[in-house]
Amino acid sequence: MHVRLTPDGKQVISASSDNTLKLWNLETGEEIATFTGESAFFCCAVAADGVTIVAGEFSGRVHFLRLENVS
Repeated sequence: MHVRLTPDGKQVISASSDNTLKLWNLETGEEIATFTGESAFFCCAVAADGVTIVAGEFSGRVHFLRLENVS
């Protein structure tokens, strides 16, 4: 598993071998959102803007995601 904290320190992104990328509320531990890929995720990063996520799958795919309307 690979995790990254958002720049505001309120959320964390987890990349996992179960083919999921998840957004978590760091204060409550609540899962906010899930993105499912076709293979295991092995890395993720959050841009300085706090809304752009880049995640890499074992298959070689790279996903660019944008966080919107999440808290």
